[in-house]
Amino acid sequence: MAIFDRFSLNGRVALVTGSGRGLGLQMAKALAEAGAHVVLSGRSGDMLEQAVASIAGGKASAAAFDVADLDAGREAIAKLHADHGRLDILINNVGARDRRPFAAFSDAEILNLIQTDLLSAIALARNAAEIMKAQGHGRLISVTSIIGNMARSGDAIYPVAKQGLTGLVRSLAAEYGPFGVTSNAIAPGMFATETNAGISADPDMIAFMRQRVPLQRWGRPEEIAGAALFLASDAGSFVNGHVLTVDGGMSIQM
Repeated sequence: MAIFDRFSLNGRVALVTGSGRGLGLQMAKALAEAGAHVVLSGRSGDMLEQAVASIAGGKASAAAFDVADLDAGREAIAKLHADHGRLDILINNVGARDRRPFAAFSDAEILNLIQTDLLSAIALARNAAEIMKAQGHGRLISVTSIIGNMARSGDAIYPVAKQGLTGLVRSLAAEYGPFGVTSNAIAPGMFATETNAGISADPDMIAFMRQRVPLQRWGRPEEIAGAALFLASDAGSFVNGHVLTVDGGMSIQM
């Protein structure tokens, strides 16, 4: 097989959570361009329909549900499988963040964040992995963050969840690898997404970014796409249990 053919996703079916905009949408577009039918998910049906319309070739559809509702996630996976007869790729991309001092969080707020950022990914991966196991093929991908291996004052809960995802990714790599299912993660750094519009325009944050990121710029959302396609395709078929960092070198700069 020619090397470029190994990036083809023709005939594959993918689910990308949090794909109405930002990094999720860019990853979904990459998978669709490579030939996959991509199911975009999020809480806003209107945003998802606009996102689906932005993907050329009609290789996308929408499934609106809140990943924090574990029953809704299980039903969405079951419906996708029933509609398409397979599920080859799951990208767990949803992540909620609340930057506040640790003591400011109530128990309920902590649990809500962990439910959205970690437990939802565990539940979706469990349901998807069993389908992939029966197929003898699958790609489980979780979007973590470089903050999972770092620390910053006033941002305690998000790194906890992201480090938990790293543990999940590696555990699933060991458990499902024998069945042809790989499990990997993408750890983004500082990207200029819609969610980060405020901080990416803040002069203090721009100065911080230029000091910490060797490339001295924000990541462009489309620059996450190649990592997702590599891990989702046969080009990355022997990569398992790996966290692929996409941060312009931020995490290696002292």
